[in-house]
Amino acid sequence: MVNLTPEMKDALSKMKISPVATAALDGTPNVVPIGFCQLVSDDTIWIVDNFMNKTLANLKENPKLAVYVWGPEIKGCFQIKGTAEIITSGKTFEDMKMMVNEKKPGLPARSLIVMTITDVFECMPGPAAGQKLL
Repeated sequence: MVNLTPEMKDALSKMKISPVATAALDGTPNVVPIGFCQLVSDDTIWIVDNFMNKTLANLKENPKLAVYVWGPEIKGCFQIKGTAEIITSGKTFEDMKMMVNEKKPGLPARSLIVMTITDVFECMPGPAAGQKLL
């Protein structure tokens, strides 16, 4: 478990669309744009599955994923890595559905991916590129 810094939390909160990467068990990569990718605690991100196909299949085979954080309003860029748990019922799932319905009524909110943050890496070009930050 890794806790994001205040600067990292601020950067993640400014993301409108978050690129989320997964890989199948055989290593085949997949990356998708996610509109609901929200930090819910210092070490946990909620990712909402509205229309996932390959991403969800990958996470069922291989629970590792990464979120790329960069944008015009963000200083620098970094990659958050972690492990996923897929939730399709219960209080946490219902809380997520309520959040989605308040922001975008009509989206299916089929499942909740709970990402536990394990690592954060530098993504800016230069000598520090790829270095572990947390």
